[in-house]
Amino acid sequence: MTTPTSRPEPKRLFIKTYGCQMNVYDSERMRDVLRPLGYQPVDGPETADLVVLNTCHIREKATEKVYSELGQIKKMKEAAGGKMTIAVAGCVAQAEGAEIMRRQPAVDLVLGPQAYHKLPEMVARASRAAGDRLETEFETLEKFDALPKQREADGPAAFLSVQEGCDKFCTFCVVPYTRGAELSRPVDDIVMEARSLAAQGVRDISLLGQNVNAWHGAAPKLEGGGEWGLGQLARHLSKIGGIDRIRYTTSHPRDMDDDLIAAHGEVPELMPFLHLPVQSGSDRILKAMNRGHTAEHYLDIMRRMRDARPDMALASDFIVGFPGESDQDFEDTMNLVREVGYAIAYSFKYSPRPGTPAADMFGHVPEEVKDERLQRLQALLKQQQTEFNASKVGETLPVLVTGKGKMPGQAHGRSPWMQAVHFDAPESLVGQIVDVKIVGSTMSSLTGEYARAVEAA
Repeated sequence: MTTPTSRPEPKRLFIKTYGCQMNVYDSERMRDVLRPLGYQPVDGPETADLVVLNTCHIREKATEKVYSELGQIKKMKEAAGGKMTIAVAGCVAQAEGAEIMRRQPAVDLVLGPQAYHKLPEMVARASRAAGDRLETEFETLEKFDALPKQREADGPAAFLSVQEGCDKFCTFCVVPYTRGAELSRPVDDIVMEARSLAAQGVRDISLLGQNVNAWHGAAPKLEGGGEWGLGQLARHLSKIGGIDRIRYTTSHPRDMDDDLIAAHGEVPELMPFLHLPVQSGSDRILKAMNRGHTAEHYLDIMRRMRDARPDMALASDFIVGFPGESDQDFEDTMNLVREVGYAIAYSFKYSPRPGTPAADMFGHVPEEVKDERLQRLQALLKQQQTEFNASKVGETLPVLVTGKGKMPGQAHGRSPWMQAVHFDAPESLVGQIVDVKIVGSTMSSLTGEYARAVEAA
């Protein structure tokens, strides 16, 4: 008589994600590749069998934040008797891989953004205390090919990676060195993943890429062949049943072509929200940044976008205090912000990134000057964001219900313009698009009333 074999206990996985939406997507796919090994997500690192820090290298002191976090996790590993595997992934891992292993011996694995499909193999090797612990080579196509074809959706909105890498080489940016050259996923692979997400109830898809509007791919033969850009891809994805909203981020002005602009006026599913970083309003600084466009070129794109879609809301990124930035250069940026009028924007003080051309430029701006300029810029941007949100009060908006709110009986959703919307509604509405009358606003969110309740009053 045989004794039934007991099923092994699930392994606990904790992933901490830093930085951009690409990292959020990468963390989701790490969970996908580890799920067949029995790993289940947990909310904190204290009891985890595997802890992954998925890092970002864009901002100042990013590396030191990782080492600080690793110091705390090392103590947890010691408290667990060493029965914890620690992995560092992402762009800091790509840039600082060998140094991480040297400075923090408690780390078991280091892998760059193009290697996380190898995570199960690396975890197995680490558990046998054998094999390489460092994997930071660029193999983007191999990564995409090796990922599971099916994803487990986590709610009615999802990211879908269509493009990776960057060929622009802005002088302040490390992305070309940590993510590699621009590469586009094939149409068929993107469509397959989108259909899988739609079958699981995903209604809002955000197409991701370091330069997402640089995406291009061979059209399916049934669609006549040729090559598509992002506009045609959006048209194609809009035909998938269940996909009601399509977004994309992050774009570059140099890749904003006529067809993509036209698609915003032709495809209702393509949301009226564009995140298009400009970084500066000064042509002199844009040239020093190697952005490859002028302020007028950028403003022309803004005008054409609003011509194609009058309700278009705009978002951007700004760097304050780039080397050589004068008072007039900064005023040029403020004037551009006033002319465009943003729904939301992100602004930062310039910080040197090791290995980038800008780090060695002359004319670095004093910190106190950068601080003063950033405060002025952020005050203007906050004013514009507050006014944009306030402009929706009194309107009834289609809101995708994404989950429960913080208060009992409250629902949380997002508007077509990416605004967070809070309103009282049953949890059964999650995954539906409902009409919500907006009754209040703050700088960061909207409050509303479920439209059916308004009608019944």
